Amino acid sequence: MMNEEQSTESTSTENTAASGGDVLVVASKVKSYIKAKSGMNTSSTVMEALSARVKRLADEAIAKAQADGRKTVMDRDFS
Repeated sequence: MMNEEQSTESTSTENTAASGGDVLVVASKVKSYIKAKSGMNTSSTVMEALSARVKRLADEAIAKAQADGRKTVMDRDFS
């Protein structure tokens, strides 16, 4: 039996996948961090928003690595 948090997480992941996007963050880790840091709950739409930001940052890092003629994205590409 799934609890409400698992059901919400599953629905969010399914909605993101259906819209053509992939969730790039570990929902349980993000939710645990937010809960431990603030005592707050996390909306089901957070993972989609975070994934969009991660994709944008990764795309920028890829472009920097390519501009430097590298085939490896490095930590410095994210600055």
